Amino acid sequence: MAGIKALVGLSFSGAIGLTFLLLSCALDQYGVYWPFFVLIFYVLSPIPHFIARRVSDDGDSGSNACRELAYFLTSGIVVSAFGLPIVLAHKDVIQWGACGLVLAGNTVIFLTILGFFLVFGTGDDFSWEQW
Repeated sequence: MAGIKALVGLSFSGAIGLTFLLLSCALDQYGVYWPFFVLIFYVLSPIPHFIARRVSDDGDSGSNACRELAYFLTSGIVVSAFGLPIVLAHKDVIQWGACGLVLAGNTVIFLTILGFFLVFGTGDDFSWEQW
């Protein structure tokens, strides 16, 4: 039952993050849809982790080059997701209020993705691998 509660909580926080992103685009004073490009980063961010878990062995060694590369690539994707709205706001493509909403949405969404991997990535009896 704890897995279902975690899934409901993660879906609620994901909805809150996407609401921030939608508000940054749809409010009348902002009115541009350039911030939606961060959705690409939301999709790309877990992919290096998925590949590293599939390719690397499951040994409990202290360090694994494939896993470290996946952490590095994921960090680059996350930093890019935070950097894109700042660059767009600096170049006056979007307003700074929309940038703030996108950054708030990024924080919530990436914490949701992290929470998903912490809750369902342990390999116990209730795991995302079953789906």
